[in-house]
Amino acid sequence: MLWFQQGLSALPVVLVLWTSAAFILSYITAVLLQHVDPLVPYISDTGTVVPERCVFGLMLNISSFLGVATMYVRYKQVEELNRNEVRVHKWNKAGLALGIISSFGMCIVANFQKTSVISMHWVGAVLTFGIGTIYILCQTVLSYMMQPHINGKETFWIRLLVGVWCGVSIVCMFVSSVIMYSSLPGIDVAKKLHWTPGETGYTPHIVSTISEWSLAFAFVSFFLTYIRDFQKIKLRAEAILQSSHLHDTTHYNVNVHVHRGERSPLLARACDHADS
Repeated sequence: MLWFQQGLSALPVVLVLWTSAAFILSYITAVLLQHVDPLVPYISDTGTVVPERCVFGLMLNISSFLGVATMYVRYKQVEELNRNEVRVHKWNKAGLALGIISSFGMCIVANFQKTSVISMHWVGAVLTFGIGTIYILCQTVLSYMMQPHINGKETFWIRLLVGVWCGVSIVCMFVSSVIMYSSLPGIDVAKKLHWTPGETGYTPHIVSTISEWSLAFAFVSFFLTYIRDFQKIKLRAEAILQSSHLHDTTHYNVNVHVHRGERSPLLARACDHADS
């Protein structure tokens, strides 16, 4: 059996590859059509003009769904591995909530372009990357709490480094963006898609865009740390029939018979403990 056939390890891989493809394909399309400059435009700038806007929105909407699915599997795995740990359960529930909010923010980014509804786009970006970074830190804390019996110390350190990477990228992007906007008073920077080297605000613009790409790939790459963990979990849906027919009332002398099944409609089972 190949590694991606074990458990649900393919899920975080698909999430990372699909989301990265969304960024890269929209960038290539926007550059080829000369809608943006080739040198590090904002990710959002590559998804503001048709047709790349359609590709960007569609692919990120699917990414948000894959994100929720990945975060839910992680939640169920941690829950099953720590049945008697109250503190872990609280952090785990907080992580799931943060992950869902972050994924919803990605939907907002996908459907509210920067050049159209800037306020909603910024809200989506903050939810995606801001709350997403907090989600990473939450999972890092969980990894620390579960070492060394459930996961190894190296897992904790890798996730901590990715969280720090996200935090540094956010700070750099925020500071450079403030400098850029303050140096261009009266200009609608959100709709400025082309920049000339040497013009006012160009340097902080480049720093800001590099920081944004760094943040995006740091956030996405975090889910690669789930691959080994997801090799040890499977997800199973259980159908529970509550009647032997689909009539509102009994017809044609059909007797009502209720099939009993498992009480939980969705069961996630940890197959084995993660390697220390």
